[in-house]
Amino acid sequence: MKRIKLTVAYDGTVYCGWQIQPQVPTIESVLNDTLSRILREDIQVIGASRTDAGVHALGNVAVFDTETPIPPDRISYAVNPHLPDDIRIISSCQAADDFHPRFCDSRKTYEYRIQTGPSLLPTSRRYSHWLPGRPDIAAMQEAGAYIVGTHDFKSFCAAGAQVKTTVRTVLSVDVEEGELLPGFHEILIRVSGEGFLYNMVRIIVGTMLKAGFGVWPPEHVKTIIEGRDRTLAGETVPARGLCLKGIEYL
Repeated sequence: MKRIKLTVAYDGTVYCGWQIQPQVPTIESVLNDTLSRILREDIQVIGASRTDAGVHALGNVAVFDTETPIPPDRISYAVNPHLPDDIRIISSCQAADDFHPRFCDSRKTYEYRIQTGPSLLPTSRRYSHWLPGRPDIAAMQEAGAYIVGTHDFKSFCAAGAQVKTTVRTVLSVDVEEGELLPGFHEILIRVSGEGFLYNMVRIIVGTMLKAGFGVWPPEHVKTIIEGRDRTLAGETVPARGLCLKGIEYL
């Protein structure tokens, strides 16, 4: 028996998130079914990040135990042709028997894309949140600076989350803007941290946009954190703009 580590990319548009749910398509259920069929074993993967419905990934991580004779680095090649086009195993390798993708120390990086302009470009419709106006990027970056550090992020956690603590450490928040076409711009918000709460990144982005559009000054983010009240923060922006870029194990 050996433990296999997978790096998985997917377009989350048509899936109800990562985690298995009854009678709806999820990333985990597709991986389990496909791996079980190809390896002829009962495979149950364990994912590092249980991304929400509509969220994408380029570098989610999962593990499973197997007795297959297929070399670990060839499993991705054996399985990919049998997966739907919107899910791919980027790489496969053998991991330590005690490696757990959720409980080992790691740095997760998420990216959120916003497209601004007269309308949403067709190539952005699945992967970007559209805004007709352009926010102040400097104000957003300043607001994001107050997010960095170890804080109680209760104000940035969606209702219903079952966690022992809402304290998390955010390592960096960066904002970039580029022109897609004349009059059309893309804003990329990159957030890295040791772990995130339910909808936390999407609420962080919604809160930064409030600063970007002048609803409140950037320094108001400090008051929001200290208030420990979800109603104080910004809206939860749509899932389609969010992508788990990668996970680095420390």
